[in-house]
Amino acid sequence: MSDKDPSEKPVDALKRAEAEAELKRLAGLIRHHDELYYRQDAPEVSDAEYDALRRRNNAIEALFPKLVRPDSPSKRVGAPAVEGFGKIKHRVPMLSLGNAFDAEDVADFVQRVHRFLKLGEDAPLAFMAEPKIDGLSISLRYQDGTLVEAATRGDGAEGENVTKNVLTIREIPHQLKGKKIPEIIDVRGEIYMTRDDFARLNEKQAASGAKVFANPRNSAAGSLRQLDTSITASRPLRFFAYAWGEASSLPADTQSGVDEAFAKWGLPVNKAARVCNGTDELIAYYEELAENRAKLPYDIDGVVYKVNRLDLQERLGFVSRSPRWAIAHKFPARQAMTVLNGIDIQVGRTGALTPVARLEPVTVGGVVVTNATLHNEDEIARKDVRIGDTVILQRAGDVIPQIVGVVADKRPKGAKPYKFPVLCPACGSHAVREVDEKTGKVDVVRRCTGGLICPAQRVERLKHFVSRNAFDIEGLGEKNIQAFYDDGLIQSPDDIFTLAARDARSVKRLEEREGWGPQSATKLFNAIAARRTIALDRFIYALGIRHVGETTAKLLARFYGSIEHFRQSMIDAAAGKDSEAFKELDNIEGIGEVVAEAIADFFGEPHNVRVVDELLREVAPQPLEAVDSTSAVAGKTVVFTGTLTLLTRGEAKAQAERLGAKVAGSVSKKTDYVVAGADAGSKLSKARELGVAILDEEQWLQLTGVADRG
Repeated sequence: MSDKDPSEKPVDALKRAEAEAELKRLAGLIRHHDELYYRQDAPEVSDAEYDALRRRNNAIEALFPKLVRPDSPSKRVGAPAVEGFGKIKHRVPMLSLGNAFDAEDVADFVQRVHRFLKLGEDAPLAFMAEPKIDGLSISLRYQDGTLVEAATRGDGAEGENVTKNVLTIREIPHQLKGKKIPEIIDVRGEIYMTRDDFARLNEKQAASGAKVFANPRNSAAGSLRQLDTSITASRPLRFFAYAWGEASSLPADTQSGVDEAFAKWGLPVNKAARVCNGTDELIAYYEELAENRAKLPYDIDGVVYKVNRLDLQERLGFVSRSPRWAIAHKFPARQAMTVLNGIDIQVGRTGALTPVARLEPVTVGGVVVTNATLHNEDEIARKDVRIGDTVILQRAGDVIPQIVGVVADKRPKGAKPYKFPVLCPACGSHAVREVDEKTGKVDVVRRCTGGLICPAQRVERLKHFVSRNAFDIEGLGEKNIQAFYDDGLIQSPDDIFTLAARDARSVKRLEEREGWGPQSATKLFNAIAARRTIALDRFIYALGIRHVGETTAKLLARFYGSIEHFRQSMIDAAAGKDSEAFKELDNIEGIGEVVAEAIADFFGEPHNVRVVDELLREVAPQPLEAVDSTSAVAGKTVVFTGTLTLLTRGEAKAQAERLGAKVAGSVSKKTDYVVAGADAGSKLSKARELGVAILDEEQWLQLTGVADRG
């Protein structure tokens, strides 16, 4: 059973209920960030983080189309207009663009356009490519060439009436000039601020003790959305036109042609825009802009590609909240350099040790970052990250910032390679990395073996201890375990069984706690008392040993018979892989080396053994029933090998266990019988070598008293 939170799971690992909960969470989270970005001009996350949330939402919806919510982020854009401004309904919605994050995404976009238009792969197709300005979207309505209305994007359908403020922006003409000016046209574009203007404004703000803006985009948005127009007028806002909404007519039949007309009418257009033919030219344009990005006077966060012919745009139409004929190719998140001050090891609920970098605070994408993930010890070693290093930090598709590299020439003298701890920082238990016995690969995660005593894991282990297939104590579910743990009443399993005695001596009785009373308290104490006797397999399962589920617990209970035998054998097995006890454990049919190591690691910690012993003072695990102790094979160790014809391997194993035999996976000197079917191989040879009794199926059935089924 996985304790992993649905928000941490890959999309393809989500179950239906988890997907539904995750879509609800994402809808609320994206709505929250839209509110901050569009209405308050105070985003908490970078564009890359926001895009990652939307991509996750869209991926879940694609996998579970019936779970798409009425308030899905895929159905809306932006946020509702604020009450301080009047509202304007867009005659043509202001939709947002789909995103591309690499060259493959761009190639897919171009291929989709070709397929939709039923064009051959080599058919010529022109695109208008232009810088994606990091500013505030605006719609300017011109009637007979006169600016009559201006509105923000808002939620895409309705925006804020900022006409008076827009009229103060010098780059936006109040009256269009030239030829072919439509009777009505909604010119759309971006209001922005150059980096130099932003720096000067912030100096001015700081000098007067006023608010200092985080970045040019926030500065532009905050300046436009002032209720006092004189403040907007004092700010150095600029504008680029690049699209349109409602239009009674258009001056050209291509995107580039309309842009040229905009310029002739007196509207500022981006001179860096260019017509490109095909994927290769689009990618070349993107790479050119990325290389020269720092030289531009304004911030851009990507490139926008639009099918150039307007008739093809009309044929392509729209899907959901985006046009089929355009896409935004986003730049990777900006990186920053900072100093790694230390590495903290966090212990998760399942015992996983995760390294977290403690950084000198640095701003990345408008957000101050002080911590970053280092993933695992292999990543630290691969990147050779050392305390004191200057590191490159990035907030890309991942919500958590990550270190992508080290600036080697800035490494301080004496900086030593980081040694990942082999002891749990929370409890001091050994932390181990498992080996997959099938692939031979070492697990990237190091885990604490402290189990029930580790404070980082303890409450989750206690919840497992009382779960339905473990001790199953009525009235002591997860909620009450958490409450009792938080209040210090139950810290370890044996505390459960001393609760009644301690309660009798307590000043504040359980029955006096909120939600409890005499009857419910007595009922709980009776339920606990009833579990002082429990089946051995449930007891083993309740310990929460890694890889030991219900089936494995039953195997162990049947093989070892009693708690005394099991406890001592596991302590002996913890002495090492060369011990007879470990070999015997590993040899049990259905166990294997990984499981055996996990059990040995658990019992190799003295404090785990102490917890078990304290628990055994309170409870009495009972051997499994339904075994025939009088049969000829009771207590004998049996190995089945080769192809059986009278019984299936599963039937033979189950029958042997019912008769009290122990079924092993390989032959050793402790083996009593080897039952050999057709094509028996190395196990049969080993039995002959050791002088172990060898039986065929008929002989086995006769020995066990089972009639021939042939």
